[in-house]
Amino acid sequence: MPTETERMLAGELYDPSAPELVADRERAQDLARRYSATSEAEAERRETLLRELFDGVGDDPVVQPPFRCDYGYNVAVGDGFFANYGCVFLDTNPVSFGDRCLLGPGVHVYTPTHPIDPEERATGRERAEPVTVGDDVWIGGSAVLNPGVTVGDGAVIASGAVVTSDVPDRVVVGGNPARVIREIE
Repeated sequence: MPTETERMLAGELYDPSAPELVADRERAQDLARRYSATSEAEAERRETLLRELFDGVGDDPVVQPPFRCDYGYNVAVGDGFFANYGCVFLDTNPVSFGDRCLLGPGVHVYTPTHPIDPEERATGRERAEPVTVGDDVWIGGSAVLNPGVTVGDGAVIASGAVVTSDVPDRVVVGGNPARVIREIE
């Protein structure tokens, strides 16, 4: 019988109150809290903590505190990753960023989703879908990436956009829900 962690990672309904998941979240919250308590002068310590928290970290990562995530072990960031102040990754499923991604302040990435049916939702069980961001992507401040979306290489997500569907390569999207505003030559 699969564990709740295995169900979560498989995108199946799982119980987020399972003790193993609670312990994993507490670990991530502790690491994120310690990371957020560091100063700019502690670059080595910051990178060490990020490498302990995240599944994969490329060269020269910068994450401005405060930063929050659910598990951390489902997050991977490429080379030259930059996240401005106040970003939140709800990583109940993989969240991956390619190389040279730039995130404005307050960007939120969500992988968990809840059942539409109210009786099923009342059970407290949820499921999750991965979020994948390609290379050379710029995500403006306060943008939200919803469960299951893929953002193509070279795309720009406008500030405040709510991304509910996949974003093609080399386009600018904005609005709620986000729509293509223009292509990038």
